[in-house]
Amino acid sequence: MSTETEDANDLRERITNFLRRNFPQIQMHGGSAAIEEIDREEGSVTIRLGGACSGCGISPMTIQAIKTRMTKEIPEINEVTARTGMEQQEGMSGGSGGMSPSFPGESRGGDVGGDDDEGPEAPF
Repeated sequence: MSTETEDANDLRERITNFLRRNFPQIQMHGGSAAIEEIDREEGSVTIRLGGACSGCGISPMTIQAIKTRMTKEIPEINEVTARTGMEQQEGMSGGSGGMSPSFPGESRGGDVGGDDDEGPEAPF
């Protein structure tokens, strides 16, 4: 049983590190990302984006990027659910528009703070 607990803690830590490493702009812009639930048997995780993420216009793109990248980088995860507290808009993250989001950190090391193609800065 302690092995299961260690495995669950290891997975939780890897997910937390994944979010910090790949999406530092969430926290830099006044948002937060927290793990709500992990189901190892189903290979699913639920992430809650809070703070400035609730109501942010690019939250749907952030959610889509998290879903796409996490399932590729963490083999135990097959499904990612992300919530922002604005669930009526969550359907936008389903991705029928065909738009592919681009975020700083796509390459190793990230480009946090660069202003080339990031669009307007959030006012916080």
